[in-house]
Amino acid sequence: MRRRHTILSVAAALVGIAYLSGGVRAQRVPTGTENGEWRTYGGDLASTRYSPLAQINKDNFSRLEVAWRFKTDSLGPRPEYNLQSTPLMVGGVLYSTGGTRRAVVALDAMTGEQLWMHSLNEGAERSEAAPRQLSGRGLSYWSEGREARIIYVTPGYQMVALDARTGVRVPGFGKNGIVDLKQDFDQGPVDPDAAVGLHAAPVISNDVVIIGAAFTTGANPKSKTNVKGYVRGFDVRTGKRIWVFHTIPRPGEYGYDTWGNDSASYTGNTGVWAQMSVDEQLGLVYLPVELPTHDYYGGDRPGRNLFSESIVAVEVKTGKRRWHYQLVHHGMWDMDIPCAPVLMDITVNGRPIKAVAQATKQAFLYVLNRETGEPVWPIEERAVPAGDAVGEWYSPTQPHPTKPAAYDGQGLTIDDLIDFTPELRAEAVKLVQPYRLGPIFTPPSVSKKEGPIATLTMGAQAAATNWPGASYDPETHTLYVASQTSVATLGLVPPPPGVSTVPYHQGTVLAGARTAMGSGADAGAGAVVAADALSANLTVQGLPIIKPPYSRITAINMDTGDFRWQVPFGATPANITNHPALKGLKLPPLGRPGNNNGTLVTKSLVVAGEKNFGPTPSGQRGAMLRAFDKMTGQEVGAVYLPAPQTGSPMTYMLNGRQYLVVAIGGGAYTAELVVFALPREVTTSAQLR
Repeated sequence: MRRRHTILSVAAALVGIAYLSGGVRAQRVPTGTENGEWRTYGGDLASTRYSPLAQINKDNFSRLEVAWRFKTDSLGPRPEYNLQSTPLMVGGVLYSTGGTRRAVVALDAMTGEQLWMHSLNEGAERSEAAPRQLSGRGLSYWSEGREARIIYVTPGYQMVALDARTGVRVPGFGKNGIVDLKQDFDQGPVDPDAAVGLHAAPVISNDVVIIGAAFTTGANPKSKTNVKGYVRGFDVRTGKRIWVFHTIPRPGEYGYDTWGNDSASYTGNTGVWAQMSVDEQLGLVYLPVELPTHDYYGGDRPGRNLFSESIVAVEVKTGKRRWHYQLVHHGMWDMDIPCAPVLMDITVNGRPIKAVAQATKQAFLYVLNRETGEPVWPIEERAVPAGDAVGEWYSPTQPHPTKPAAYDGQGLTIDDLIDFTPELRAEAVKLVQPYRLGPIFTPPSVSKKEGPIATLTMGAQAAATNWPGASYDPETHTLYVASQTSVATLGLVPPPPGVSTVPYHQGTVLAGARTAMGSGADAGAGAVVAADALSANLTVQGLPIIKPPYSRITAINMDTGDFRWQVPFGATPANITNHPALKGLKLPPLGRPGNNNGTLVTKSLVVAGEKNFGPTPSGQRGAMLRAFDKMTGQEVGAVYLPAPQTGSPMTYMLNGRQYLVVAIGGGAYTAELVVFALPREVTTSAQLR
């Protein structure tokens, strides 16, 4: 056994040498995790989700055991099943949001003992209007040495400052520790019941708290107007607003001329609902901006619509725009930028570059110089097709990165369809005949009974990468991103009478019936039927209509833009491996459909848990938390989870022991934090080596 470990270690070392021979030099560890803590949502303000800890490694990962766990059932009037938080660990205390009221808890990071809890009852009216409910994705920590604060945003869009030691609201912050974020919003009075909120954790830099905005899903809006998703900076000590950045420009501001027919005056959304990242040396915060009002129809907002679907670099202290880069012109595919930009220092053709890399729903990784906004590798404006929606404004071109290559499926063609057997391929080809197929940026189709029923596409509404985003290893200059391969159905139908003033909602006409589809269905917006009947039809004998792998993890060399490796992510479901149409076929690992969870990178591992239940080696209902060799992509260990991963994992070191934390929940299993560590005897052995 010792000989086998030695051979594996030598092999890993050789791979590491190969990495370094390409000119990569070990970088200084990000300050957020260098002392064994995890002080911000992404581990550091660069959002790398990286820790240099090495006690948990490929040789012992499968021996992890539960050190402690924390159920969130009592943190609200009812249990929660989708805890998306990434906790923080500072000074031996674990901080997290949790529960249906988005309470904040402080836990002893070694034992899980609850030290304090804060919960704000915002009342039924404000809570029910919240578009982003439940526990959210986390909180922020700030300290000047003498005092320390926890800052978080409630479901009802209020910013709260707590004493990190006691959980008591800070009296000098806002009004008794609370700032109402629906006020002082630079757009006139905002109704208290307006559907604006935030799921993401605030970001804090240079004593400025930076807050974005999130809205109800934009598939079926009631009108072309909505609240604007401006980004604001607040003083961390007082809660006073310092600046505001207009994500939809005002007259005289840069980008206003990209909104035709005075649409900048009434269009809303265009918020930042994802995590932001900060370069404190440059004094810049990077904003990943979403779509304007209406995810699938933009006839009421002609033009390129800056700063929608753009990365915008603004000054932390002033909110002044330094540069921007628009990833999608005049969006109509629900390609909101969903996750944190990742900041990195790379070397391209011998030239050091301060870069920012943005993973996306469309499976492009956009890599820019974070000082100037210039592409690191060429991004070409290529012609794209127009559609058939009356009154729509179609951009003639869209940006296409030349490097890195797309890391998951985009658009849809016949070549993408299932081909395990000729019979399955023929059935798939017949199934898609009534639909419009095409490359990425093929527009949604006006749904017609005689066809096209809708546009079928990958890398759009069915996001390749969603809010968990990517992680980055500063030692080897490698970015890791999990993604799923899934088909979206983009159809447009008239809204029900009297429900909306927009000409189209997302939906399809199928077998003579109007059907509002999937995640776009919104009963409040008048959807006749919230059904997934069409999605069910887009399978072949119950098998996904597209080729596997159905999910993957991709490692990208950020010095060259090339893939280091790409592997299927997760165990193939039994309904696929045991399917009678596949009997006798020797199938490789296919990945788990829908698996695009967040990753954690350590000294030697990439860690990620599965998003859906089963299968597990023991046959128990649950999921697996998996570890991959970060150099090769080989799976090197797994531990059982009683429910799927719902929040991105983090890790910390305390009293000589490394802990690994992941939020789980789903099905009938209520949400909890599960904290793993090695058995004491293994920990001692690891320290002695």
